[in-house]
Amino acid sequence: MGTLIDLSHTVEDGLVTYRGLPAPVICDFLTREASERHYGEGTSFHIGRIDMVANTGTYVDSPFHRFADGKDLSELALESLADLPGICVRVDQRHAIRAIGPEAFEGLDVAGHAVLVHTGWARHWNTEAYFEGHPFLTGAAAAWLRDRGAALVGIDSLNIDDTDDDRRPVHTALLGAGIPIAEHLRGLEQLPDSGFFFHAVPVKVRGMGTFPVRAYAVLEDDSTVKE
Repeated sequence: MGTLIDLSHTVEDGLVTYRGLPAPVICDFLTREASERHYGEGTSFHIGRIDMVANTGTYVDSPFHRFADGKDLSELALESLADLPGICVRVDQRHAIRAIGPEAFEGLDVAGHAVLVHTGWARHWNTEAYFEGHPFLTGAAAAWLRDRGAALVGIDSLNIDDTDDDRRPVHTALLGAGIPIAEHLRGLEQLPDSGFFFHAVPVKVRGMGTFPVRAYAVLEDDSTVKE
């Protein structure tokens, strides 16, 4: 196996992923001290409890997130979420360009690939700056990726859509074509432009469209981790 690169944020008690959504509450269901009376001397266990909305931390959207008749988490094929050859697309934020159009992907063969958009926005994670002025894909970019057969599209930003556009054209185009979306990625600066495989598998839950993932990349043996 090649080098593993973690591309997920850590979920912790009180973390705000998206302004207006409740933060997760992480607590004990069974403490080690309370468990001791159920087991032999010197033996204890911990059972934790978490109360959270589905859009917490780094997560994947399935078609059901946008469409009532779309596939939910339990219906997504593993092949659509795991062991996908990856492409990392760099977007130059020095020019403060928020809207990422199809020109960012010109010349790339995205068919069957996880296309990960590296904007550098993850540097603002867990700060107020993360919620304001984030970069996003345009509807035209989403259509370009859809029409050329991208298998999954991810971004290291607050939302793959412009949150000022209540039509959400990127979610509509990609999820409408059965293409999962990964949002709130991190660590994309560590990836090569290609030569890696992407994994982002959520819990197999029926009737839900979104759930946190432990997203990661596996670099091929001849790929190099970026500093």
